[in-house]
Amino acid sequence: MSAAAASTVTFESRFATELAEMGIPWKAEEVPNPRLLVLNEPLAAELGFDPGFLRSPEGLRLLIGNDVPAGAAPVAQAYSGHQFGGFSPRLGDGRALLLGEISDAGGRLRDIHLKGSGRTPFARGGDGFAVVGPMLREYIVSEAMHALGIPTTRSLAVVATDRPVQRETVLPGAVLTRVAGSHLRVGSFQYARVAGDDGLLRRLADHAIARHYPDAAEADNPYLALFDAVIGAQAALLARWMLVGFIHGVMNTDNMAISGETIDYGPCAFMDAFDPATVYSSIDENGRYAYANQPLIAEWNLTRLAEALLPLFDDDEERAVERAQESLGEFRRQYSSAWLAGMKAKLGLHGGVADDVASHLIDDLLGLLQEGRVDYTSFFRRLGSAARGNGGPARSMFTEPDAFGAWTERWRTLNPDADRMDRVNPAYVPRNHLVEEALAAGTNGDLEPLGRLLEAVTDPYNERPGVERYKEAAPESFGPYRTFCGT
Repeated sequence: MSAAAASTVTFESRFATELAEMGIPWKAEEVPNPRLLVLNEPLAAELGFDPGFLRSPEGLRLLIGNDVPAGAAPVAQAYSGHQFGGFSPRLGDGRALLLGEISDAGGRLRDIHLKGSGRTPFARGGDGFAVVGPMLREYIVSEAMHALGIPTTRSLAVVATDRPVQRETVLPGAVLTRVAGSHLRVGSFQYARVAGDDGLLRRLADHAIARHYPDAAEADNPYLALFDAVIGAQAALLARWMLVGFIHGVMNTDNMAISGETIDYGPCAFMDAFDPATVYSSIDENGRYAYANQPLIAEWNLTRLAEALLPLFDDDEERAVERAQESLGEFRRQYSSAWLAGMKAKLGLHGGVADDVASHLIDDLLGLLQEGRVDYTSFFRRLGSAARGNGGPARSMFTEPDAFGAWTERWRTLNPDADRMDRVNPAYVPRNHLVEEALAAGTNGDLEPLGRLLEAVTDPYNERPGVERYKEAAPESFGPYRTFCGT
């Protein structure tokens, strides 16, 4: 039985059809013996797939692109990108394919996308494959981000290929099946602009409006409205990253999605000890994408998007630049507003607390956390106990607790809401030492640590017995920590 016959999901090929200049039709490498490592059954059901079918031999072939369902037209997408500040006009999916689009249970169009499916014409010397560890990392972290309420691509499955892949050592291969609102990136618009085809640029913008921001079509200037909507989505997204201590690691323009979803979980990590200068990525030698720099880099990337869209903003270049600058000025205001509101929630402060009072309190607290190198996630979770009158757990995290005690007295006068704090301060995030433990075991065929970690991080706010080790900070013996993109 073919995948097309067995699956009731209807595939489309809108991107491949509407923007043919931005994709190369391609096929995934054949995998003789695919083996399922992990399947996201709730997401499968949300997308209309029968999980039992996806576990079958025919379903596995669909998940890795070896059986192409009716209506799908796999393409390797083309895009440009600023990588660590340097511009590459032709990047594209070197080891990935957009299989097609489907409508989920809510009628929302979603991309089904493969990662590690083999070399494409954009591979630039790479082998086109992926290995088990990094694909499991993306599965873990993207599903944790979803559980935290942060817009993100999702992971539907990781399938082992049993193909040995050469990295520093020989590692087992895998394909990730990824789900996204779309894979339109800032780099997609840069590619269209570099092509010098204003018609293509306009069609791409129209495609993005229809896909993500349909209200923009009714605006006096739809393309400026699109840009404003992307700014708002990215400001909200970056604030959410910062509030949970997430560090993306590679915020190149080809890794910023127009939809406002987090995309491409390469050398990503959650911050352990609070330090704004934290960098985990092995390739970020100068700290360009350090934790504290992320909002600034987002603004920089959005400026590159504005440059790409200028011909659509106004026929007069000077007026187009003025309009772009006016819109860009909103990013910092929107980001700061979202971040401050989120920090007030983390501290349990009610809406009546003045912003300047809250800001001073927050600044002083972050200074104490940095000075004491206090674990970020654990501290805010323990602070809920302090709001209930038990300050010991949080106080014990400081080697010199008197300053924190003085801060606590100021904070407690504002009557913080402990229940509200527990709803926004997670007990469980994908802690780096636990992620590495799960990846090492999974690479060697043991998926139990992966399952236990996923159970904890996909229910992050519900503190419960039996998973205590998943809320503990990394041991002192762990580190300094570095992450790798896996290519």
